[in-house]
Amino acid sequence: MGKWHKTGCVLCAQNCGLELQVENGRIVRARPDKDNPRSRGYVCRKGLNIAYHQYPKDRVTEPLKKVNNRFEPVTWDRAVGEIAEKMQTIAEKHGPQSLAYMGGSAQGGHMEATFGLTWLRAMGSQYYYSSAGQEFSDAWWLFGRILGKQYNLAIPDEHATEMLVAWGWNGMESHQMPRARKTLTEISRDPDKILVAVDPRKSETAAAANIHLPVRPGTDALLLKAMIAIIVSNGWEKSDYIQNHVEGWNRIRPWFEDFDDKAAISACELEFEPVYELCRLMVSKKWCVHPDLGLYMGRKNVLSLYFLMILEAVCGNFMVRGGNVIPGFIVPMGFHADERNPKTWRTAATHMPPAAAGSFPPAVMPEEILSGQADRLRAVYVSAVNPLRSYPDTRAYEKAFSSLDLLVVNDIVMSETARFAHYVLPCRSFYESWDTSFFPNTFPEVFLQVRRPVVQPPGSCLESSQITTMIADRMGLIPQIPDSLYQAAAGSRLDFGARLMEWAGKEPAAMAAMPFVLAKTLGRQWDSAALAAIWGLLMTAPKAFRKNAARAGFEPGPDQGDRIFQALLDHPEGLWAGIADPDENMDMLKTQSGKLEIFVPELEDPAKTLAPEAEKAELRMPPDFPLILHAGRHFDCNANTLMRNPEWNKSKRDCTVAVHPDDAEALGLEDGRQVEITTAAGSVRGPLQISKQVRPGMVIIPHGFGLQYGDETHGINVNALTQNTHRSDLGTPIHRFVPCRLTAV
Repeated sequence: MGKWHKTGCVLCAQNCGLELQVENGRIVRARPDKDNPRSRGYVCRKGLNIAYHQYPKDRVTEPLKKVNNRFEPVTWDRAVGEIAEKMQTIAEKHGPQSLAYMGGSAQGGHMEATFGLTWLRAMGSQYYYSSAGQEFSDAWWLFGRILGKQYNLAIPDEHATEMLVAWGWNGMESHQMPRARKTLTEISRDPDKILVAVDPRKSETAAAANIHLPVRPGTDALLLKAMIAIIVSNGWEKSDYIQNHVEGWNRIRPWFEDFDDKAAISACELEFEPVYELCRLMVSKKWCVHPDLGLYMGRKNVLSLYFLMILEAVCGNFMVRGGNVIPGFIVPMGFHADERNPKTWRTAATHMPPAAAGSFPPAVMPEEILSGQADRLRAVYVSAVNPLRSYPDTRAYEKAFSSLDLLVVNDIVMSETARFAHYVLPCRSFYESWDTSFFPNTFPEVFLQVRRPVVQPPGSCLESSQITTMIADRMGLIPQIPDSLYQAAAGSRLDFGARLMEWAGKEPAAMAAMPFVLAKTLGRQWDSAALAAIWGLLMTAPKAFRKNAARAGFEPGPDQGDRIFQALLDHPEGLWAGIADPDENMDMLKTQSGKLEIFVPELEDPAKTLAPEAEKAELRMPPDFPLILHAGRHFDCNANTLMRNPEWNKSKRDCTVAVHPDDAEALGLEDGRQVEITTAAGSVRGPLQISKQVRPGMVIIPHGFGLQYGDETHGINVNALTQNTHRSDLGTPIHRFVPCRLTAV
């Protein structure tokens, strides 16, 4: 009988608690961890199949270098030495703007980003690309304008709410909330609560909802403007709340006066009365909203998100219990990068700002590489992400990556991206290494778990954090560390910390390189750069977290961080590391006025001019592309690109082209038949699925497929159908509104 180990799932941002059974050094079984205080025994089938992630066929176990279009094994010393030399040569010849780091996107570990960003900044570059830039550029830019900082992410306080609005979010399948299915089901069945879904299709969440508004695809902004107009015309806005907590309402209120809400709602293909009733509920109940990719990647997404935040403000639901709140953070998810600051870089060719808390949108990277400009990107360091399947326009990425002077990829597998690399560096998996994640998914509690190795890595695999440290060290980016610190690392952590700070006070380069310093000292003792950096992070945590930690029972003091660290080692199931004060949530605002600043000058004209007749004209689909592709779908059979072995979905319809029965009949197509779907980007083929869940006029293809596994490619790569130029002004790809056509094969 094997031994059970407590850990967490690494396949989505909920990181549900798992227990893994290990026999003969191999994971053989998974079950939910009932002791995990956040997930409490909840897990989906993805987590239960985690062994398929841990043991892929195409595992990389030694450093590889591409020679004459073939990969050859090389030693770590040679790989790191050559990479360091080439990076330095490129930077010296073309400047730091020629370098980019693409990472910080792993669902199961955030320490990799700490090291990647430290390396990038040490090289003098700001070009950081991540999945946050892919999905949240518009939303986080708005948080920066309205809440004062881009990393002030207002999450739904679902447990204290009276009404939860799922707008463009299918939480029953995508989760993105602790214990999502249980929570949504409980809300929908509670006679004192209401679950609302705003979604074009009858998704699993819409089917469970008490109210479903099947909004016409692409009209979310119009619907939201109409809803605010209804509230204004009835004088329902929360005047006291607005006076005390909102700046700019009088300036934007005229946008919604005398607006033809009935015509707008008709253009959204909805009945007026259900929308009117929802507005009445919104001003009489405490409600929160959970938006998702249906808005983030929808048509006119920034305007939709802007109106949604205005709606929350006029209903008095920002920063209050049961509304949308800023959670407690161990560390913020990124940093504020206001493009109005002249020190904030923009991309050279597309002039794009890093709107997602310092992260640039991956959609623009191909243009930045292929621009032909002297200041173009020439070297990209890709860590724990697979852009050739995760980001838009695979063909553009293939062309761009083929033209780079240097492409280095850290991964556990020979991914689609790794195949284009000059060097592939073998990472330990999340179950072979120490790591943690900081997703702020709960309120007021602050959850933290340190996951430990449960199996040994194969070959010469290293932590991603260790790999980046080795490269930085070879490039001379780490100051000389005295022998006394190496010796102190073998003793008391607190004594080591005191000696470290004493040295750092004398060494000007120490603080900027601190993750690397910890990796070379404590990390050498523990065989984990990531674990050493976790300790350092807790020892230097922001004041706000230290206050939250004291509420959770960790008494203040200079050793508080060390005591939290020890508690995490003692509780592998995770723990509540802090508790935020709900009465102080307004204090989290970082605006100049200390209030919600809801007038955003850049959006004034599009907000004022949005009107029903113009929208109806714009929404007429072209004859050659009469349907709307919903490029990407969350469901139980996909996990980004992390589950490469198709056997985990054996006997399931895991990657189909789904359409409504009426569209199938009109096109003369039968269920299961091979069809070809075509967009401006290209064409792919796959099996048809006829489903009443799909709205007429739409086509849905899941993401996370088209993966090469061994000699076979399984499923459809939906990003072969998306163009990287089909994006918002801040770089978010419009994946939920891609014009297309469907034909029989």
